[in-house]
Amino acid sequence: MRQYDFGTTKSGRRVSRFELSADGISVALTDYGATVLSLHIPDRYGEPGDVVLGFDTLAEYEQHDAYFGATIGRFANRIAGGRFELDGHLYTLAQNEGENHLHGGLAGFDKQLWRAEVQDESLLFKHVSPDGHGGYPGRLEVGVRYQLGPGVLHISYEATTDAPTVLNLTNHSYFNLAGSGDVLEHVLRLRAARFLCLSEKLIPTGELGGVTGTPLDFRTPQAIGERIDEASLQLARAGGYDHFFVLDDPEGNPLTRSAAEVYEPTSGRRLRLYTDQPGVQVYTSNMLEPVRGKNAQIYPRRAALCLEAQGFPDSPNQAAFPSLRLEPGEVYRSEIRFVFDVV
Repeated sequence: MRQYDFGTTKSGRRVSRFELSADGISVALTDYGATVLSLHIPDRYGEPGDVVLGFDTLAEYEQHDAYFGATIGRFANRIAGGRFELDGHLYTLAQNEGENHLHGGLAGFDKQLWRAEVQDESLLFKHVSPDGHGGYPGRLEVGVRYQLGPGVLHISYEATTDAPTVLNLTNHSYFNLAGSGDVLEHVLRLRAARFLCLSEKLIPTGELGGVTGTPLDFRTPQAIGERIDEASLQLARAGGYDHFFVLDDPEGNPLTRSAAEVYEPTSGRRLRLYTDQPGVQVYTSNMLEPVRGKNAQIYPRRAALCLEAQGFPDSPNQAAFPSLRLEPGEVYRSEIRFVFDVV
């Protein structure tokens, strides 16, 4: 574990960069947004390469809203109309994507400075979100732990509240296992027979669609670019893949069975996702404008794939969806494991 200076926020607060390494892989993190800055993984020839998108400077993270590598909260994904009702009270949130509230709004967890603690070869980021911040009820205490093991980046979350609230946390790393270019040749497999159908505003309609016979069927491995531009209402609305896939119910512990698998043929790198969450938002960076990233690299549209393990989007407004309500006295817990190897 190494710690470095990563600059000063616009408000004058010092920010740090942390680097962890284990068995040939390394990850860099920052307490600004509890964010993954870089993740170096060896290819089939043993050469390490950075497999996540990001920026070189703190100022760029403050300026842009791409959520590169960030911890997302209080509520990942979209909430329709920027509002929801809880116990008869209407809560109004920022509308930062048209009429939608997206990824916690204008000052979500990705824009907060977290407190970092080194604990037992892991890095724990803590944050207190005051009652009413971003429009959400309850004083929320949240922790995000990053731990690096042999071929594994393990992310775990815990949170408590002093009043009823809603919560949906995830990590928003943009993966490109080749290290450059687009991800259209990446091969994806998903353990999901169903997905949430989207409206024109990218809000779930409430309908659970079956993937059979559609370009959203990744139950057998498929190149991402093979069907991304097919004539499909769902793909047209999102400009590609930006859909919540409902994971098939596993037997036993879901963390022992991969929810998703991505393979990049040129490098040989493979990523497997394990999670205890009910679904994964698969996003092929369709709305990413060409942007200058790390080492002056220009990231094009569809430069990366996000696998955002989380609860159902817009669930506070859709009673048929599994609840993401958190009560005082309860502890929110979730886990994500990114497992890397070469094949």
